[in-house]
Amino acid sequence: MAQLKHLPVLLGMLLVAACSQHAVKASPPAVADAPVQPPQKPEAAQKPEADPAALVAQRSPEADNLPRQELTPELLYQFLVAEIAGQRGEIGVANEAYLDLARQTRDPRVAQRAAEIAVFAKDQEGAMEATRIWAETDQDSQRAQQTMAALLLNQGRLIEAEPLLKRMLAQDSVNGFLHISALLGKTRDTRAALELVQRLAADFPMSPEAQLAIAQAATHAGRYDEAHAALRRADKLRPGWEAAALYRAQLYAKTSRTDALIQLRDFLVTYPESREVRLAYARMLVNASQYTEARTQFTRLTADFPRNADVNLAAGLLSLQMGDLQAAQGLLAQALEYGYKDPDTVQFYLGQVAEEMKQPLEAEKHYQEVREGEYLVQARARMATLLARQGKLAEARTLLADTVGENDTQKIRLLQAEADLLREARDYAGVYELLSQGIKRFPDSPDLLYDRAMVAEKLGRLDVLETDLRRVIEIKPGDAHAYNALGYTLADRTNRLTEALELLDKALALAPEDPFILDSMGWAQYRKGSLAQAQGLLERAYKSRPDPEIAAHLGEVLWARGHRDDASNLWRNSLQSHPQNEVLLEVMRKFRP
Repeated sequence: MAQLKHLPVLLGMLLVAACSQHAVKASPPAVADAPVQPPQKPEAAQKPEADPAALVAQRSPEADNLPRQELTPELLYQFLVAEIAGQRGEIGVANEAYLDLARQTRDPRVAQRAAEIAVFAKDQEGAMEATRIWAETDQDSQRAQQTMAALLLNQGRLIEAEPLLKRMLAQDSVNGFLHISALLGKTRDTRAALELVQRLAADFPMSPEAQLAIAQAATHAGRYDEAHAALRRADKLRPGWEAAALYRAQLYAKTSRTDALIQLRDFLVTYPESREVRLAYARMLVNASQYTEARTQFTRLTADFPRNADVNLAAGLLSLQMGDLQAAQGLLAQALEYGYKDPDTVQFYLGQVAEEMKQPLEAEKHYQEVREGEYLVQARARMATLLARQGKLAEARTLLADTVGENDTQKIRLLQAEADLLREARDYAGVYELLSQGIKRFPDSPDLLYDRAMVAEKLGRLDVLETDLRRVIEIKPGDAHAYNALGYTLADRTNRLTEALELLDKALALAPEDPFILDSMGWAQYRKGSLAQAQGLLERAYKSRPDPEIAAHLGEVLWARGHRDDASNLWRNSLQSHPQNEVLLEVMRKFRP
């Protein structure tokens, strides 16, 4: 009789026949709110297994410690239901089925899978139950302990989590304190979190990682003096530790980028071989527009760490940010030559550089080399845009249709990329239909809803625009742009000015310096008849962002106030930089300056 330990292999063979090639492949995260890790190739993709039957025959060293259960027809049926439901995106069904299996089998592997799916389904009670089974049946699993601690911390149950955290630190204090900092990052009771870290650190008085964890918790609690004190203790315990230096600079940057730069510079005087600190220093110099000194740091990095792929990639990206395309191209090519661990990332950025250098065929070659990972969809979207601009719209759409997204985010981005192609071709009806089909698949996607609202306005479907934007606001109440888009449309296309101003007030409260929201509010005030207030808002918006549509609105207000020469000059100057802008051309035709 087949044993449960062999079930993943059996299921693998059965599911190959049962599921389509386009089934969802992404697994749910193991720990809620864990920090995002760089994408990695699945082990199965790196080492394909040639013979599933041989795997079934193998016995792992710990096999005798696992429960041995007959794979009854009932159990097999439940497993199939759970896995196929998960593959089809029916997470609720998969969650319930796996929780029931975990209770029946009390197998740690099943419980782990149940916990992962429950976390993905945002079922906190189910995740807690499954993780308890997992931890009880595999008491040596550090991951089970970490998951249980994460669930407790996410629920604010710090006291209950403390024994688990102590056990985790006893096994590995170095990585444990770094992991604890990530787990506590979103804890609402920041003071209690700091006190917890201080208690845990008391058992490790010689650990610099413990002091860094205190500094991070103190920062979250707004107790910056304690954070700096902890960093000083870390320095004494491990002089020249880059992690402490980087965090100190991050702390200073909250109030003064100049002070942060001084901290990094002084550290490099004492420890000139600190690669990560020099990289951070170079990045901060670029952000501070100190390009000459930034270039000096790039030169030093590439000289001190020759043939280092990581250094060349970082220097190449910073050169791209600075607009030094020749340097960026050379450095990125060297990163590829020196064997950077993720060549897809390098190829993507080489494609961007080639596009900036007006080399579309070269850009396309680089984008074609992106085979997988987080940049796959972006690369295919850029390739499709290049094809469409060559008049090959059908080929561009086929390219996107043949690209399989690895998760819902990528699938949505593919839909948006295809919509962008149709929008550029001014096929607004086609965009509307495509996005409507996408919303049937992803009804709660704020991105698709927002995009359909924008094209609905082009088609005069203000009812759809309002419905979609109000749904976006419901899903993402902090989305300033949704409030702005709805408020502007109501002000521009209807007489509902009071409602429009309320929406725009909300948008400004969320993003008070956003030039496009200032433009919308200025336009609403103009429509209301408050010309002086409208002019002030629009001038602020245009000073922040000299956009042609803002210029069109500001010019119209100036014209209405009798400043016709100023309006004409503003429009003509903006037209020089944006000769094809429809809004600007329309307002100039309207007033014939």
